[in-house]
Amino acid sequence: MPLGWQIWLALLLESAWEVLENTPFVINKYRTETAALGYQGDTIVNSVGDLACALVGFLVARRLGVRRSLIVFLLIELVLTFWIHDSLLLQILMLVRPVETIKLWQTCH
Repeated sequence: MPLGWQIWLALLLESAWEVLENTPFVINKYRTETAALGYQGDTIVNSVGDLACALVGFLVARRLGVRRSLIVFLLIELVLTFWIHDSLLLQILMLVRPVETIKLWQTCH
């Protein structure tokens, strides 16, 4: 697939997530099942920032290749998990199958 189409596909997928993430259903899930107490949804600036970061991430991953991108992803996940008690994988887990122990750990209780 040509690079231009890959970029558009990546941005389309990220845009779809941004729309889904800001639906009342997902916002309420975040409020009740994760450490994001009082979450109101993303601002437009945040969503645009997420799109920009997705584009940069796509370009970096394309340059690094699959293996090195996976290593960088896992290292970032580990650092975020232990530093701020939050990461993409923890967010997905808590949205799909909440674990009370993790929620308590994330809120430092």
